[in-house]
Amino acid sequence: MIRHWHRLLQLWTVAARYRLDTLLPPPPTAAARLALLAFRLHPAWWTASAAAQNPARVRLAFEALGPLFIKLGQLLATRRDLLDPALLDELVHLQENVPPFPTIEAKAIVERELGMPLAQAFARFDDAPLAAASIAQVHTAALPNGREVIVKVLRPGVADRIRTDMALLKDLAALAEAQFDLRVIPLSRIVSDYERTLLDETDLAREAANTRQLRANFVGSSLFYVPEVYDANGSREVMIAERIEGVPISDHATFARLGIDRERLANKGLTIFFTQVFRDNFFHADMHPGNVYVETGNPADPRFIGLDCAIVGSLPPDDQLTIAQILLSLIQRDFNQLIRTAAQAGWVPAGAPLDFLAQEVRRLVEPVLTQPIDQINLAPILAGLLDMARTHGLQIPPQLVLLLKTLIHIEGLGRELYPALDIWSLAQPLLKQWMTDRIGPKALLKRFTEDTPILLAGLPELPQMVFDALTQMRQNGQWQSRQIAELKAIQRQLKIQHRRSSLLSWATLIAVATLCWQVLTQ
Repeated sequence: MIRHWHRLLQLWTVAARYRLDTLLPPPPTAAARLALLAFRLHPAWWTASAAAQNPARVRLAFEALGPLFIKLGQLLATRRDLLDPALLDELVHLQENVPPFPTIEAKAIVERELGMPLAQAFARFDDAPLAAASIAQVHTAALPNGREVIVKVLRPGVADRIRTDMALLKDLAALAEAQFDLRVIPLSRIVSDYERTLLDETDLAREAANTRQLRANFVGSSLFYVPEVYDANGSREVMIAERIEGVPISDHATFARLGIDRERLANKGLTIFFTQVFRDNFFHADMHPGNVYVETGNPADPRFIGLDCAIVGSLPPDDQLTIAQILLSLIQRDFNQLIRTAAQAGWVPAGAPLDFLAQEVRRLVEPVLTQPIDQINLAPILAGLLDMARTHGLQIPPQLVLLLKTLIHIEGLGRELYPALDIWSLAQPLLKQWMTDRIGPKALLKRFTEDTPILLAGLPELPQMVFDALTQMRQNGQWQSRQIAELKAIQRQLKIQHRRSSLLSWATLIAVATLCWQVLTQ
């Protein structure tokens, strides 16, 4: 059942006013043609102004539709391989040039959240916003000690708008799942996960914590810089951070003027992504161009600057390992191993034809493994993989959706910076090193030394556990009294020798630790 009909009517009205349907390809079926005709019955479609004919209409429509659709526009703005350049130039404005809300409201929010007048909290607070986005807007200011900062202020009522739109999406997802076989993509779970992600973005205290964590992960790094965050009284609506000096990742004119090494920058971008996903398991999941800047002080060795860390992701350890193994199998063109890994992870149902699936993946993917990213067309590949997944009942874990979104952003940025970037050659040594660190001999020895005290500490309790289990078996008529008596005698003897065995356990631990240290330091 569809709730929020009023909001659905609003969406229909805006889409009709800007005639967004004309951006779609011709409908392939009679049902699709009928749906298109029903869409055009709205009076707004027939009374649309000339604004519905220019490239700005999509940007204007997304701004009118609200935060959820602005986020979609930001994602589309990274895909110059898919959309018309004039349309993309308009969508880029959604990254930081959304119409701001009144400064007087922003100042009132800051004073309320900090619990003091602006004149006391800041030596200067600039009225004109530096940037305005779908969730918040940013003002520049200076602290009493003269340090330059930015003050991020949450848009009033934005969380309620997101909840309303997500409730509508949940209803539509449930309706689609009831009408179609969508086992491959669990829409309802994906929508729920995305709702949590967006609502997290409306909590600036969470963003501040994420920023501190990401900064700590890359402290002293030549790859990535994350600004310092200052105390904002634990506010969920205000965040104060260091003001950085840099240029947007999309400022190609400045890159050309300063001689920025774009190939090195693109390589660093991919290295940052793999480092976040595999080394730290904590990745910035909103890497659209408005959130990525570049330091220009050293053009030969530029460094990325990461902003807006509200949306971050992490993977369960098993999925992290599975993804690394799948990517490595893909790079090595071992499609049989790729499918076996997916099956072991539970992504492939029992009884599925693994050899056939490996052949299908090879047919779809192998032709692009030797191509630079500017020659890769992802659309038919993804369509083929989804069709294969639907046919054979494969499962796509919802927690991977955020990672895939991040990959789309990274690939789009790489395409813009250096079209000849060889993703596969760069990714292979990074993945191999991570796999060695995770499951190589030294990693296993390290894990053994960490687990040995726990194992040794539990040894004195093992006979009691066996005794309890066998006593239960006796009660079920499965054991003899003589064996139980013998076990009791052994238990008494072990209790007498408990202290001696503890000393032996620690001696063994010290010997094992010494051996492992020698191996690890060789």
